[in-house]
Amino acid sequence: MRKGKNSMAGIVVPLLSIVLALLIGAIIMVCLGANPATAMKNLAIGAFGSKPNIGTTLTKATPLIFTSLCACFAYKCGVFNLGGEGQFIMGSIAAIYVTLVTGITGVPAMLLALAAGAAAGGIWGFLPGILKITRGQNEMITSIMFNYIATLLMGVVYTNWLRDGSVPQTQAVPKESQIPRVITGMRFTWGFVIAVVLGLILYYFLFRTSGGFKLRAVGINATAARFNGFPVRRLMLFSFIVSGAIAGLGGSAELLGTQFRLINGFASGYGFDGVAMALIGQLNPIATIFVALFFAALRAGATTMQAATGVPTSVSDIIQALVIVFTVAGMALTKLPEFTAFLQNRSHKNGKEVRD
Repeated sequence: MRKGKNSMAGIVVPLLSIVLALLIGAIIMVCLGANPATAMKNLAIGAFGSKPNIGTTLTKATPLIFTSLCACFAYKCGVFNLGGEGQFIMGSIAAIYVTLVTGITGVPAMLLALAAGAAAGGIWGFLPGILKITRGQNEMITSIMFNYIATLLMGVVYTNWLRDGSVPQTQAVPKESQIPRVITGMRFTWGFVIAVVLGLILYYFLFRTSGGFKLRAVGINATAARFNGFPVRRLMLFSFIVSGAIAGLGGSAELLGTQFRLINGFASGYGFDGVAMALIGQLNPIATIFVALFFAALRAGATTMQAATGVPTSVSDIIQALVIVFTVAGMALTKLPEFTAFLQNRSHKNGKEVRD
């Protein structure tokens, strides 16, 4: 019974949070002198009103899906990987070196760059993981610090080692090594397809395999899992490596399919956005994909909304922030003993009325 109630709360709370955030966004639009219905309509048109707009939304969703799956996988094992952004960056650095330095071109270069990106992200995830299981270091602090190291290393790459002349950026990935678009006339590439397929694979692994069960058991109660003979430390390290590899693959896919070069601001904010979306999706890989699509739609449609109604794009940012706040607050509320007791009393009363 409790599992069913928790599952229901995991669905209702995020949906209710989205509705409340949109209502408050509508109130803000009224205060700005705009018609909320018109603004929301133009927001939807900007995100899904045409093939190019849909392509833009899917393009914006792609890196968010990768970083949210990165956080989702690690959190399922009870470890907090806040280094998704650094792992994403390391993946892109590995990809740019493969395409520009090795001399390999075409599809082999693209495939090798994707593999190198996943490997680089996995190594960058391994570092805070090994510090946690061997030295007891707080993984939230160490993974965040590795973000800064990765960002600074990227700065050295595009301002010095692979700088393109006098411009502080790397050379572009050769066209023949870029990830192609899925549909002509739409910006999104096969990177989006890879992200979605990866989410489905992660869902199957976590909820349909014995390995996923062990990993989730560690996340629920590491002490109990250890007494039952589960290799807790090994599973924690595994979750860090796979989590980092997911983000690294996302970084290489973003570089090869959308950005094509390293430059100041590349990947900024993707890591923490992914953490928020994983939490809103209740650490379910499939739900997390839909949350990333929703956030991408808000971002893609905000410009059209501003051009048509004068509502600034910052209102879209406010709506996104409110969804995060309401979801986290709502899930915290459902875990309070008083709230649980209230639900139990309600169920007892309803059951008594049915019997009577």
